[in-house]
Amino acid sequence: MSIQDWIKNEVDSNDVVLFMKGTPNFPQCGFSGQVVQILDYVGASYKGINVLEDDELRNGIKEFTNWPTIPQLYVKGEFVGGCDIIREMFQNQELQGLLTEKGIETTQQSA
Repeated sequence: MSIQDWIKNEVDSNDVVLFMKGTPNFPQCGFSGQVVQILDYVGASYKGINVLEDDELRNGIKEFTNWPTIPQLYVKGEFVGGCDIIREMFQNQELQGLLTEKGIETTQQSA
């Protein structure tokens, strides 16, 4: 299985996936840490995938979306964005609305 196929499978088979540096319990960059904090705050369940474990994955995810930075968040198979976009969406309640709209349970509903 190619790295692109593997990434597509992860994105398609998990409702919320965060490709990040480090793990949800131990983020290894500030941007990944911010997205973890936001997802934990809204109470969304998600799968964190550590791109630092594999150079092929680290480069492959950037090619998969044609997006140059990590972290990258996917919801129901769709690329949502990186740290700045997620933070802005969260502050505007758009992230919570998107999660609710996609049927993702959260502990904090959008206003």
